[in-house]
Amino acid sequence: MKKIAIPITKDNKVADHFGRCKYYEIYTFSNTNEILDLKLLESDGKCGCKSNIVSVLVKECVTFMLAGNIGDSAMSKLVVAGIGVVRGCSGKSADVILEFVEGKITDTDVSCASHDHKHKKGHAHACHH
Repeated sequence: MKKIAIPITKDNKVADHFGRCKYYEIYTFSNTNEILDLKLLESDGKCGCKSNIVSVLVKECVTFMLAGNIGDSAMSKLVVAGIGVVRGCSGKSADVILEFVEGKITDTDVSCASHDHKHKKGHAHACHH
C-alpha cells in the first residue's frame, strides 16, 4: 500500500507551489494500484519549509509528494522524512495521480532554488529556475 499527496488549488489542479497551496489530496493505493481512499487535508497556508506539513504527512504515512514547484528546504525536509518528491507536475490532480501510478511521470530535477520573503502586508515568493 502507498499514500501519495498532491498540493492542490481550490479547483483541484496541482498547485503552482507546494508551500503556498490551500489543500493537499492524499490518495491511498493498494498494491495493485487501485485507489482505496482519498482524503482532503487543509493547509495552514504557511510556506512548506516553515509549516508543520511534513510532520502531518508523516503521520498520514505519505510515501510520495507530487508537486509543481517546491523549494530546496521543503524538499529536503520531505526527503529526510522518507517522502519521495516528484517535481514538475501540473494539471488536474486526478489526471496527475493516474499518470504517476502508470509510470508516466518522473521528477524534473527543477526546484525553487531561492526565495524572496516579505512579511509585512503580504507574502511575496519568487522562484528562480
